[in-house]
Amino acid sequence: MNGAIQINLPCLALPGLTYFCVTEASHTVTVLFILTCALVYVTLLEETPQDTAYNTKRGIVASILVFLCFGVTQAKDGPFTRPHPAYWRFWLCVTVVYELFLIFILFQTVHDGRQFMKYIDPKLGVPLPERDYGGNCLIYDPGNTTDPFHNIWDKMDGFVPAHFLGWYIKTLMIRDWWMCMIISVMFEFLEYSLEHQLPNFSECWWDHWIMDVLVCNGLGIYCGMKTLAWLSMKPYQWQGLWNIPTYKGKIKRIAFQFTPYSWVKFEWKPASNLRRWLAVLGIIFMFLLAELNTFYLKFVLWMPPEHYLVLLRLVFFVNVGGVAMREIYDFMDDPKFHKKLGQQAWLVAAITVTEFLIVVKYDPNTIMLPIPFFITQCWLLGILLIFIWTLWRFFIRFSVFSPFLTPPTFLPVSFHCFILPIDFLDITLRYKETRRRKQEVSADRERPQGNGSTATPSGRSKLNGSSETLRQRKT
Repeated sequence: MNGAIQINLPCLALPGLTYFCVTEASHTVTVLFILTCALVYVTLLEETPQDTAYNTKRGIVASILVFLCFGVTQAKDGPFTRPHPAYWRFWLCVTVVYELFLIFILFQTVHDGRQFMKYIDPKLGVPLPERDYGGNCLIYDPGNTTDPFHNIWDKMDGFVPAHFLGWYIKTLMIRDWWMCMIISVMFEFLEYSLEHQLPNFSECWWDHWIMDVLVCNGLGIYCGMKTLAWLSMKPYQWQGLWNIPTYKGKIKRIAFQFTPYSWVKFEWKPASNLRRWLAVLGIIFMFLLAELNTFYLKFVLWMPPEHYLVLLRLVFFVNVGGVAMREIYDFMDDPKFHKKLGQQAWLVAAITVTEFLIVVKYDPNTIMLPIPFFITQCWLLGILLIFIWTLWRFFIRFSVFSPFLTPPTFLPVSFHCFILPIDFLDITLRYKETRRRKQEVSADRERPQGNGSTATPSGRSKLNGSSETLRQRKT
């Protein structure tokens, strides 16, 4: 390790030392040399300005850059290696910086925290103007003779492609159609429930269910699932760039460098056991909380929706969300190998909670506005149904009917919310199968056995054998 290049072990596993293998090296000594030269230049050759505010900003930025240089070269690699491991190490370090920034904001007073945002952008730190949301919800407005569909065209702004692109990327993160649809629909219910707290949650009914759920979110989820299907069927056989004879092949190889090195299909199986069920519920809860934080943070920190910091936060979650979901899935799917939660997943969870704590501290009056009684009843009923189904599925069902029940098989999480009658029917069928099995066993025992004859296999062995064959066919 005396040289200037430290080769990553996953790179050596590639078939041959390719061009992209060399570019995935960590240039630790090179980065250290360049960083030292920059610091020497600032110390010896540059005159320090007599501006305290400017020097404070520059010192903070320089400290962050030094930390990023250290992390990019020295941090532990995550599950992703394309387009380059250093890219994902960079975003891991950005996650740490963002969490530290949130902790700093959390420990300030409300006034100081809002005024601190002026150091980032002098236009911030000013109360947001009142805006009218919802308004006229007529799809066809006969009173406007020039453009009766003006309400629809008014909604066609930059947030429409943002919704589509956001749900396309979320689908690539979650890799499950049912979970994406549940989060999409649940967030619309949250907007209905919290529109008395934030005015921008007040939208027309067709904006909720047609523009958002069906058009923007639904189309984004559909395109995301199509992309996942293509990635799952794509052959992952890599060849060195210099071993490809044609220029077209080289360009194609460079483009595929931005696709995954290998593919892992997410099979969440939420109803297979209690651990997976609770993990899926936790993922849905954290997704919804992160979505709410987007709107509440803008409100309490006085940031307009079109501000570049809002966009940067979304770009940040796009880059770290996929890694976090992969680490959560690995931790949930194979806890014996992945004995602890991944670093990116840990940080994303901490960031989501810290953002919510900032919202609670900076504007508790808005958060504590009482929810209408009928909405509270609906949410309590939903939580009660989930709790009852959890008890039934993982405790009562197997304790009472364990003699004729097998472990649950995979069904989508949303589907299980509606299958209690099917569960009772399943129990009845299995009870009849158990009776038939016992009758076959008793008939085999009563049948006389001749000398040298082979005993007829019992009904239990027949059933086990057929089920084993069926299981092999499914596999």
